Amino acid sequence: MKKMTALGFEGSANKIGVGVVTLDGNILSNPRHTYITPPGHGFLPRETAQHHLHHILPLVKSALETAKITPKDIDCLCYTKGPGMGAPLQVSAVAVRVLSQIWNKPIVAVNHCVAHIEMGRVVTGADDPVVLYVSGGNTQVIAYSEGRYRIFGETIDIAVGNCLDRFARVLTLSNDPSPGYNIEQVCYRKTII
Repeated sequence: MKKMTALGFEGSANKIGVGVVTLDGNILSNPRHTYITPPGHGFLPRETAQHHLHHILPLVKSALETAKITPKDIDCLCYTKGPGMGAPLQVSAVAVRVLSQIWNKPIVAVNHCVAHIEMGRVVTGADDPVVLYVSGGNTQVIAYSEGRYRIFGETIDIAVGNCLDRFARVLTLSNDPSPGYNIEQVCYRKTII
């Protein structure tokens, strides 16, 4: 029996990715490309969207080739609807709408936060997780209650991810592969020396 297969697009911030996944959580491909800014600089929505536009079609091709499938093997197209940066999100949304028309495939809009939690559930096997969700623009306590995810608390000033991004810019650290990782490496080197 064939497993349901989705081609998914994530472009809510400075990384654009196109992946192929089966309903049971098997990842068949996951190519992505990160918009790298000079150290000490953040990424702006317009430039980030231009980056995504430049890379999205090669990523679709790579995702399909790596997964060894063709468009006829895809059951649906998924994309990050939000939250995230508006202009970069629109790139994936438009690409999915065009491919939906060309390939005659249904579209599934995905909440970025819930997708992260669901990926964690698949990996850990957790049934009813209570999650401290820390992303670029969101820091929230989320749990599944009464048939849906609910936010039980969140920051009202700056999210932890944005705080790390700003701190890395002050230190003129690169955002390649990520500001948080680079901060961690600097701290690690300082404790050893």
